[in-house]
Amino acid sequence: MRLLLLLAVLLLPAGSRAQSRLDDIATAGVLRAGMTGDYQPFSVRDKTTGEYSGLDVDMARNLAAALGVKLEIVPTTWSNLMTDLTGAVFDIGMGGISVTLQRQKQAFFSAPVLRAGKAAIARCFERDRFLSLAAIDQPGVKVIVNPGGTNETFGRANLRRAEIVVYPDNTKIFGALAAGEANVMITDVFEAKVQQTLHRDLCAIHPDQPFDFGELAYLLPRDIALKLFVDEWLHELKESGALEQMKIKHLGR
Repeated sequence: MRLLLLLAVLLLPAGSRAQSRLDDIATAGVLRAGMTGDYQPFSVRDKTTGEYSGLDVDMARNLAAALGVKLEIVPTTWSNLMTDLTGAVFDIGMGGISVTLQRQKQAFFSAPVLRAGKAAIARCFERDRFLSLAAIDQPGVKVIVNPGGTNETFGRANLRRAEIVVYPDNTKIFGALAAGEANVMITDVFEAKVQQTLHRDLCAIHPDQPFDFGELAYLLPRDIALKLFVDEWLHELKESGALEQMKIKHLGR
C-alpha cells in the first residue's frame, strides 16, 4: 500500500503537486495532534495541570521528534473530531481512534496500530447477566455511552430494546456506571481492561472475545505525503521494537 501511494505521488505532473500538509508542518515547525484527552489508556488530560498522558501522547512526541518539529496537543471531542480534522484545526488525530468506513469517506487513516473491538463492562455483581449482546439488549437494561464516538454508534446500531443513556463526560462515565446510573457500557476492549483496574466494582466481560472486529489508527487529512511519512514511521517503530515497548508500558502487554 505504501508503494502504491508513493507511485501515485511520483506520477503526478511536477506542476500539479501542491505543497502538502507534511511541508506545512515542516515550515511551521509544529505538529498539531488532536486528542480528546478522555480515553485511557490512549490520551488523558489532567484537569488540574492540563497535561496529557497516555500511549498516544508518547507516540505523538515520538512522531514530532521524527519530523524534527515541536508537538502541540490540540483539544478536540469525539463529536467534533471529523469537523476539526477537515477544518485543519489539527494535523493528525490521535488517542484511540477507531477506523470506520464513515470516517474513511472524509479522511485517511494510518496503518493500523492496534486490533481492537467492542466489549462490555458492568458492575461485577451483575457481570453474569450480560455475557452476550443479546443479554444486554433487553428491556430495563441501561447502556451508558459517551456522545459522538463509535461507542454511541455501536450502541444505536445494535441495541433495540435496551435504553441508551448518553453521558457527556467520558472522564467520569465509569464512575457513573459504578454508582449504578446504568447497567453496562460497551467500549473498546483496551478501555474496558483499564477501567476494571481503576474501578474495583467494575468487571470487563470477555474483553478478549469482542463483539466485533475493530482497529485503532491515526486519523489524517487526505494528504498522501503525510500519510506515507506516518506509515513509514509506524513501520520503523514496529520493526525496531519501540512500538511494542510503548504498548507494554501503557497496556501491560
